[in-house]
Amino acid sequence: MKKVAILLLIIAIVPATIFWIIVKDGYDKQNSLILFLKKYIPSSISRSIRDTVFIIPKKMNERNLNKILDQKKKQGYQGNLIKQKIIKSQSDKKFEFKEYFLPFEKLDTSIGYQAESGSLRAHYLEIVEKNILAISGKGQTIFFPKNNLGKNKLEQKKIKNNIDEILAENKYKLIGIRSLFHNNSKIYISLLFKSAQGYSMNIYVADLNYEKLNFELFFPTNNFTNDYNIHTAGRITEFKNNKLILSIGAPKETRENAQNIKSFEGKIISINLNDKKTQIISMGHRNAQGLFYEDTLDLVINTEHGPKGGDEINFNRVNEYQNIPNFGWPISSYGIEYSGKDPFKKSHKDYGFIEPIKNFTPSIGISEITFIKNNENQYLNNSLVVSSLRAASIYILKLNDNQSKIVSEDRIYFKNQRLRDIAFDKDNNILIIMFEQIPSIGVIKF
Repeated sequence: MKKVAILLLIIAIVPATIFWIIVKDGYDKQNSLILFLKKYIPSSISRSIRDTVFIIPKKMNERNLNKILDQKKKQGYQGNLIKQKIIKSQSDKKFEFKEYFLPFEKLDTSIGYQAESGSLRAHYLEIVEKNILAISGKGQTIFFPKNNLGKNKLEQKKIKNNIDEILAENKYKLIGIRSLFHNNSKIYISLLFKSAQGYSMNIYVADLNYEKLNFELFFPTNNFTNDYNIHTAGRITEFKNNKLILSIGAPKETRENAQNIKSFEGKIISINLNDKKTQIISMGHRNAQGLFYEDTLDLVINTEHGPKGGDEINFNRVNEYQNIPNFGWPISSYGIEYSGKDPFKKSHKDYGFIEPIKNFTPSIGISEITFIKNNENQYLNNSLVVSSLRAASIYILKLNDNQSKIVSEDRIYFKNQRLRDIAFDKDNNILIIMFEQIPSIGVIKF
C-alpha cells in the first residue's frame, strides 16, 4: 500500500514539475508539449489547468511587470533603457538586444483580443529619415533620433497632432490606429472609427512636421459594419507608379464578400496618390495585418490571420497574373473554426486559388513582415522577417534564390511579449520592434 502511495505521488509530481518548468517564467505558446496537451485535452480541463497550475507564474509575472511599470511612471519621455543582454535564436545564433520605454499607455490585455477597447493597444512605428516616428493606438505621436537606439536614453519628443479635432468634428469615436506609413515627406495613417453609420476606416495624410502633424482625409473606404470586428486589416505601404496599397479585412458576418469583386472587403487595393483612383490588387483575404512591397521583384507580400490555425504568408507576383490573384478566403484555409467545425478546403491550388508560401498551424498571431534583400549579412540576406503576437517571436525565413520557397527557418522568442510592428534599418543592420506589453521598443543588432 505504501509503495502504491509513493507511486501515485511520483505520478502527480512529475507532470506538475514539467508544467512548472514550462510556465514558471511565462510559457511559450508554441511549446511542443503545450501544443500536444491542447490538442488532446478537452478545453474545459485545459482552462481549469490554466486557472490553477498557471496562476502562480502568472501572478509572479504580473508582479515583475508592475515593478517595470513603476519605473516607467518616473521616466516620462526619456525612453530609458529597460534591459540590455545577449539573446539566442532557436538555432543558437546570438544577438545583441536592447529594450526601451515608450510613453504610451499600457492597456489591459486581460479583457481579451476581441474586446473593442483592446483595439487601442495596437501601436506602430516607422523609420522617417534619421528619426523613428511612433504612434499609439490612441493617436499619440512621438519621435526620437534613430542614433539614440545605441544609447541609454531615446530622448523622445511629443509631436502634436489634430486627430482629436478630426474625431470631434465628425462625431467619430476612435476605435484605434491601424497603420503608420511615410512616403515623400508625407505621413499616412489608417484610422478605425465608429460613427452614426457604423464602424469604418479612413486613411489620413499630413505633411511631415515634427512640431505638429495636421492630418486631413486622404481616402475613405466607405465600408461600414454594424458591429465591431477584429478583422480590420488596415496596413498601408508603398507601391509602384505613384500609388500606395491598403489591406482591408473581411468581417466574419460578411466574409463571403472576400470573393465578391464589387466589394473592398477581404482585398488589398492600390490607391493613386494623385487622383485617388483605386484598383484591386488581390482578393480572398481574411485579415491582412502585414504588408510589404519589393519593387525590384514587383512582389507584394502580405501576412494574414487565419481562423484557428492557418496564419498565412502570401506572395502576389503582380505581373504574372491575367486575373486578380485570389488567395482563397473563406473557401480555402489551413485553419478551422474556433467551434471545432472545419468547413474549409485545405488545398488552395486545387480550387483555383494561390497557395500561401507559408502557413502557421497552430496560429502564431502573425503581424508585420519585411523582406531583406542584398544584405551583406548572409543570415538575413534574401529572408522574410515576421513578427508575431501570440507566439511572441520574430521569425527569420530564408528564401531560395528565385524566392519560390522557404529553405530554412529560425525563431527569436521574447517571453511575455506581443510583437505588433517591426522596421528594418539597413544602415545599421538593426531590427526595431514595437512591443505591446509595457509598451516598449526593442532593438536587435544583427
